[in-house]
Amino acid sequence: MNTPQASSAQEINRLHAEVLTQTAASKKCLHAALVAAWQAGRMLLAEQARVRRTMGAAWGPWLKEKFRGTQRTAQKYMQLAESVDDVAEFSGLSLRQVYFRLGIATEPKCRTDSAHVAPLPSHIRLANRLLEVLPVSGRKASTTPEAVRLDLRELYERLRPYFEADRTKNHSALGLSKRSHLSP
Repeated sequence: MNTPQASSAQEINRLHAEVLTQTAASKKCLHAALVAAWQAGRMLLAEQARVRRTMGAAWGPWLKEKFRGTQRTAQKYMQLAESVDDVAEFSGLSLRQVYFRLGIATEPKCRTDSAHVAPLPSHIRLANRLLEVLPVSGRKASTTPEAVRLDLRELYERLRPYFEADRTKNHSALGLSKRSHLSP
């Protein structure tokens, strides 16, 4: 008699066998892709030497015209071929994993994989833009506290006329004194 537990166990074992079969097939595919990339890298290195020998510095145009991948992909294939004599030691690993182990730079798979860098606060971005456009008045830029204070003082004095009229208007409209917390 075929009980629900027995048929469930049979299905679990069938799925487990499927996992093992697919894993083995996947490892074979990964290794085949690795071998193909390595062989392509070796051939690209040979072509690069031939092109440079016969045509000078025309490797970039040759690569753009003849290779269907990107220049970066060709570089990675070539680095792989230069780094490894036999790819058998990396059997079962993906290209990305092999590149990582060899120190060959790759782009993240997606934006979420890249390192997160928080944006700078708006006042820092504004200050950097201001410092880029304002010329330094005849002295070398310095990071000492006194020099920074002088630079900020100079910046304040240069920007003061732009805000002075607005501040007077705003303060009189609000009934405030002309003295501001921004004054030195």
